Amino acid sequence: MSGALSRRNFLRGRFSARGPLLRPPWAVAEADFAHLCTRCGDCSAACPTRIIAAGDGGYPTLDFGRGECSFCAACVAACPSGALQRQAAQSPWSLRATIGDSCLARRRVECRVCGDLCAAAAIRFVPQRGGPSLPLLDAARCTGCGACVAPCPVRAIVVAEVRDAC
Repeated sequence: MSGALSRRNFLRGRFSARGPLLRPPWAVAEADFAHLCTRCGDCSAACPTRIIAAGDGGYPTLDFGRGECSFCAACVAACPSGALQRQAAQSPWSLRATIGDSCLARRRVECRVCGDLCAAAAIRFVPQRGGPSLPLLDAARCTGCGACVAPCPVRAIVVAEVRDAC
């Protein structure tokens, strides 16, 4: 059994497929990460925004419900095993935000909290005739930091891995 059908997921009440796990910035490829990571928790302790938490099996995962990634690289500096490796001119990850249909603005309720908190200015609002402005996400500008996730009152924003990152 694997994925959504594993015994572990069944016993934990997970009956649907979950997306790939979100690893700390500059994590090596998943297969290498699982081999190298010692689950020591040093990256979590070093994270100033406290978004790195222990996930399944004790491996570090990101929880943007706690805050955003500042890309300070403290987690990389604290990692003794090499599971997190910052390379010059390398992007920390290919994560990007997406705004779902449950967005208040898309349901004709004025809300701009995600755009107000996006330091990269990747979320802007386009005026609409007869209703509130609608969010427009520029994936090329989005850093995947997650600053927009926690403040969203309806949890309409998800940060996930994208294959064709800009």
